[in-house]
Amino acid sequence: MGNKSSKSDKEPKKSKSLDKKSPSRPTSQSASPVNPPAALETSSSNKSKEEVEIPSSPTPETGGDNELHPSWQDEVLYSSGGPQQAKMTKDDFELLTIIGKGSFGKVMQVRKKDDGKIFAMKVLRKEAVIARKQVTHTKAEKSILQKIQHPFIVKLHYAFQTADKLYMILDYINGGELFFHLKKEGRFTESRVRFYAAQITSAIAHLHSLGIVYRDLKPENILLDNNGNITITDFGLSKEIKPEEGTHTFCGTPEYLAPEVLKGQGHGTAVDWWSLGTLIYEMLTGLPPFYSQNINYMYQKIMQGELRFPSFISNEAQILLEGLLTRDVDKRLGSGPNGGDDVKKSAFFSGLDWAALERKEIEPPFKPKVKDVMDYSQIDTCFTQDKQLESAPNESAMGAAGKDVNFDGFTFVSDSAMGV
Repeated sequence: MGNKSSKSDKEPKKSKSLDKKSPSRPTSQSASPVNPPAALETSSSNKSKEEVEIPSSPTPETGGDNELHPSWQDEVLYSSGGPQQAKMTKDDFELLTIIGKGSFGKVMQVRKKDDGKIFAMKVLRKEAVIARKQVTHTKAEKSILQKIQHPFIVKLHYAFQTADKLYMILDYINGGELFFHLKKEGRFTESRVRFYAAQITSAIAHLHSLGIVYRDLKPENILLDNNGNITITDFGLSKEIKPEEGTHTFCGTPEYLAPEVLKGQGHGTAVDWWSLGTLIYEMLTGLPPFYSQNINYMYQKIMQGELRFPSFISNEAQILLEGLLTRDVDKRLGSGPNGGDDVKKSAFFSGLDWAALERKEIEPPFKPKVKDVMDYSQIDTCFTQDKQLESAPNESAMGAAGKDVNFDGFTFVSDSAMGV
């Protein structure tokens, strides 16, 4: 077991992700990260969490964003079956409320005009996607989402584009971010953490079975539905990989990065199990295990700091965390041939009926206070108070190079949306 430490030894609660634009959070000290992230560029000086992606050299994942092909006209949506199955544009939706913001655009609560169903509309500005060299990742996000069917992963229903924007129509989940609730409560009970951790484990194991590494597990990317079950969202950093290949891109959110990512050794699905360990520790204590407001020092702690536990964490939880937060990738829990099954067998989850969990037959330990499907009271007011639902089209901002970028194949309609 690790050494014990009291809660009073912990540093102030970390500040929220840069891409979430949350106000009044602690400021991290500016520092050059340790090798290899020496080229880390922070996009804001007053936030301590940010998603970063600094490839050491051009790779198929980061290159090829400027394929020459004009595809900027409004597109009609087709299914993969060939014949026209459905037509969908932004005009088919009534914009209601902003529920999230990011570097590339925003997320809005919308109503489908023909049947009144409520969805989340993720809108990305092509100009920003191209400028940040995220075309490949944006396409990958859509491609991955359209393949996934899982009770704890957000569902993509439609995707389409206009001359200057990309649109994804997703499940509207209105119980609030896990981050939102953790910020309010400080930390969760162990039984509540066990429930969330089990659902996340189920989702991550499913992704890995499809050859997908998630790479951005954190409280901001986990939503609670109106009953209190979790939903994993935001697949912008996810990637499909072959077990023997792995990937070398430096990306993720600093607090949750695995040591092998920081060392530039290449990584695979095991990074998600490290991030799960970090997240479980944070839910139990209120802070990630190696957190520091100084990013450079935090990276050093991730790579070689001692894992310490407050006295209130059970032996079962400590054993699970020590397994997930093992720096040797080959020995890390979940990295073996049995993958997520080894995580599920942990004593921390003893007695859990995994099949019932995935059927959502187990009563969640906490139910968000939402009145109906329209309710957005559990969403941070820094988003919902913004009334500028949509900016005017701006084709000229992309320039000549932008108009050559190929977004063909972005459109999509799910089988369920077609009644299949």
